[in-house]
Amino acid sequence: ASLSLHLLLSVLSRSVYQNPCDAPSPRQTHLHTLRALVDTNYTSRMSDNHASYAKIPPDTRKVDSSHMDSNGPQKLAEKDPMGSGMSKLEALFSHPLYNMPTPPIHEDDWLLKVKHKGKALTSAMTQPIGTGAVTATPPPPPPRLRFHLGISRWQLYPHLDPNMASLAQQLSTHRIVSADVLQKSGGTQLKLVMSFPNYGQAMLKPIKQERDEETNFNLYYFSDFERHNAEIAAFHRDRVLGYRRIPPAVGRLVDVVTEIKDITTDHKLARTFFTSPVFLLQHAVCGRPQNLEASLAMMLPDPSLATRRTWRSPWKCSYSRSKLAVWEKNPDYCDTVKTPPYNKGTRLVDLIDMTILDFLMGNMDRHHYETFEKFGNNTFLLHLDNGKAFGRHSTDEPSILTPLEQCCRIRRSTLLHLRLLSLPQYRLSDVMRDSLSHDPLFSVAPLLSALHLSALDRRLVTVLQTVSCCQERQRSRHGEGDDVIYENVTDYKTLVNHVTPAR
Repeated sequence: ASLSLHLLLSVLSRSVYQNPCDAPSPRQTHLHTLRALVDTNYTSRMSDNHASYAKIPPDTRKVDSSHMDSNGPQKLAEKDPMGSGMSKLEALFSHPLYNMPTPPIHEDDWLLKVKHKGKALTSAMTQPIGTGAVTATPPPPPPRLRFHLGISRWQLYPHLDPNMASLAQQLSTHRIVSADVLQKSGGTQLKLVMSFPNYGQAMLKPIKQERDEETNFNLYYFSDFERHNAEIAAFHRDRVLGYRRIPPAVGRLVDVVTEIKDITTDHKLARTFFTSPVFLLQHAVCGRPQNLEASLAMMLPDPSLATRRTWRSPWKCSYSRSKLAVWEKNPDYCDTVKTPPYNKGTRLVDLIDMTILDFLMGNMDRHHYETFEKFGNNTFLLHLDNGKAFGRHSTDEPSILTPLEQCCRIRRSTLLHLRLLSLPQYRLSDVMRDSLSHDPLFSVAPLLSALHLSALDRRLVTVLQTVSCCQERQRSRHGEGDDVIYENVTDYKTLVNHVTPAR
């Protein structure tokens, strides 16, 4: 056993810290990575490795963020990470961890069902072959309908969904036929519902803050701006983590006059438009001169078709300058939370998944979450409304991780994804940079500055260290740390044993 451990450590250390003369094949790299992810000592070693990586030289930190994201060595680092000809994003999504077999989705696990016209369907099925009759093939459903029909009990869309490209193109290029204020209770900032010719709808959030601008430290978190690039980056962040619980969001340059003012039927919205001869803009949303940067997030199915239930987060902030929330005063607060629906199933680890996502993005505004009512408590959480993320890159907010620290529970699959993204060949910041470069607004400027991307790597180390501390705490109390892991990848070690190096 000691010999096997020695060989494993030497292989891992060579793959991480040395540049081999001959680049390994993708299959060889996956083998080493898979075995490294199973290693119980992995977290502490990679935390040390990334702690040194996080210490970026001062001269690197001061380079202009827009240039660091789009040109030079930062861009080259994304390409050919393992000599495979793939970008880091492509390599990540082709990794066995992202392509493990999934259980079949039963009929009741789909959110929506298509009702076929009985007679037309029967006629098409019984049409004699060779009669010369031509039956018109119905046109394929539009991208937004394919997206809605693809929502299941477990995710909003499947891994490597071919519909994502068509959906992104629709959101970023299709003609807008109407623009109306979003009719939703709560919320303090402008949101518009944009409609397309095929009845698709998207929620628009306009630019409020420049990408490299940090949230003012004198501004309390509930007064923060909602950022359009945060909505887009959150969608990519969620997809990279393998969650797929945030609706697709795309950047777009919207003409304030022709695509909002001239076509809106909302008279209250129409009355808010004005032209300032002396540029007194105050809190206005302004085009430059008419083009407005914005995020467009795909709307979920109408509540009349798919009812959603809103849940208050047990770790909701107090939203007070003087009062602390209960969880801030009671270190054993998690024990009081473990009542329905958090005492069985996956609801608690689902919430901790959301906590990790929010910590990586610096989102302190997660006061509620939603689920599809059809699926009851046995389903995923919708990660909606992420506009207040990515506000600060220079500091982290440890209180966001409180659910993980107090409950010490995490999915096996989530932990494996996090460990994978901490490896140099799949580094989180590089993968995110690559993913965001496919957004239409990347041609204007990178969606996240280099400093925000660097903060992702730093925060990832913190999450892994928190899990490691939880395991150490469990070992000191019970002699083992297995209680920290919610086992949902039971065949993972079997998968590792069946992967063999390419000869």
